[in-house]
Amino acid sequence: MRAMLALLLLGAATSAEAAKTLVVNANGYTLEANGGLRRFSGLLVGDDGKVLALLQRGAAEPKLVAGDFRLDAKGRTLIPGLIDAHGHLMALGLQLRSLDLNAATSLADAQAKTAAYAAKDTSSGWIRGGGWNQVSWGTGMPTAADLDAAHAARPVWLSRVDGHAGWANTAALKVAGITRATKDPAGGRILRDAAGNPTGVLIDAAMDLVEKVAPPPSAGEMEKALEAALKHLASVGLTGVHDMGVEPQAWALYRAFGDDGRLSLRITGYAAGMPSMEAIAPLRPTPWLYGDRLRLQGVKIYGDGALGSRGAWLLKPYSDEPGSRGLQFLDDTKEKNLFSRSNYLGYQVAVHAIGDAAIRQALDSFAEIRPTYGDKLRNRIEHAQVIDLADIPRFAELKITASVQPTHATSDKAMAESRIGPDRLQGAYAWVSLLKAGVALALGSDFPVEPANPFYGLHAAVTRQDRQGQPPGGWHPEQALTLQQAFSGFTLDAAKAGLAEDRVGTLEVGRWADFLLLDRDPFTIAPAELPQVVVQETWLGGARVFVRGAAGGQ
Repeated sequence: MRAMLALLLLGAATSAEAAKTLVVNANGYTLEANGGLRRFSGLLVGDDGKVLALLQRGAAEPKLVAGDFRLDAKGRTLIPGLIDAHGHLMALGLQLRSLDLNAATSLADAQAKTAAYAAKDTSSGWIRGGGWNQVSWGTGMPTAADLDAAHAARPVWLSRVDGHAGWANTAALKVAGITRATKDPAGGRILRDAAGNPTGVLIDAAMDLVEKVAPPPSAGEMEKALEAALKHLASVGLTGVHDMGVEPQAWALYRAFGDDGRLSLRITGYAAGMPSMEAIAPLRPTPWLYGDRLRLQGVKIYGDGALGSRGAWLLKPYSDEPGSRGLQFLDDTKEKNLFSRSNYLGYQVAVHAIGDAAIRQALDSFAEIRPTYGDKLRNRIEHAQVIDLADIPRFAELKITASVQPTHATSDKAMAESRIGPDRLQGAYAWVSLLKAGVALALGSDFPVEPANPFYGLHAAVTRQDRQGQPPGGWHPEQALTLQQAFSGFTLDAAKAGLAEDRVGTLEVGRWADFLLLDRDPFTIAPAELPQVVVQETWLGGARVFVRGAAGGQ
């Protein structure tokens, strides 16, 4: 009996040791827990998908047994999987499958793309899409008449690139019942002509007037959108995303994908406000599910709108619209109550605050609840774009993470100066100032507002230039990060912002083996070349989820 037990235990040990993965001949980089950069040439992954060892060049290879897998990286660069600290997963998937105006270079180009899309879409339903940006067109806000010229027969509803404004044609306005008599809702604005008639553009909360009558995507469309988003994100090297604004329908879809073993991404979810949190997990954050691939751990709360649509709430009026300071979404009491209730239930707060007034209000709210709830939840301010200089040290004092998106700075550079003038730019997109003050900085993209490719974000962070190399020398280059700082922002610091540095963000022993194989070394190429980095393979938990050129790859 004892001999039989010994044989069973030996068999169990052999099975547990099997199915390892060994990567050799790699040009490996990872950060360590203390932030130092470590080099290695080999990676050993256990059958549980976690790192067993990092191997130095010249070290003897671990012995493998039948069933194990050995991969010769052939000198390719291997880095940890990158984490986007602020994205919108379902919005990306839906955009990938709808009318996309991100590449539209002018109003006429947007009209042509809309007309072409409408001609191909032979259904009788609404035409949905987004990505338009009047700033890049060099025009004012577009109108319903402009959209009617492209397609008038069916309702057309297109969100602005930042998601804080919508553009409707006359048919959509009619279905929504929006007329001259329609009042601006709290936290929103209907743009109007000189006679007071709606022009066709709705800002922030006013968008709900159309959203509530526009047919939502079907369950089948949502499933296809998630498939498209997961495939795209794996192809650009993202193994983790902090999904900002999870609705109950999306959460149910993530659970279905998890049940089916189809989650090729680690999703740290932030509920779309208290109603969504109450519908998904009203008592406490969920545990990590599906091998640490899904968790609801925070609540996304909006404090203001966006700078491009003049919805960001400022301490002083807009330089290019002196009669407006933007939109305040919450009064002080309500914001403090929302923050307090979230932290009481164990949820991390992620508050959208772009303007200096919204940021100050958020910091004041955090200061009031901090004596009760402490710092362990690492509450966050999302975007933190225009900060009054006096408030920068308060982020560190209150232990608030600044979750910023480098490509916003290079996209906004022309618009931002006209919106707020040169003086307020001292505290705008001020990443180095935040770091010098001791503020935790997590990096993301805000996709689909910006492209999801994290190498675009690394490039913007270190050059302060757009992908056309403008402006020469960078826009306010004194705020440019080093490559190691930016790399940390998309790995270790993003993991910390998501309360997951004990699981992901580095390739240390015991962490998940989430890693990428690249076509070039981002640490040795010229910074201008960073947007050209190509992800050849993406691995999640020691398993391939993307191979470029393979069936289903790109």
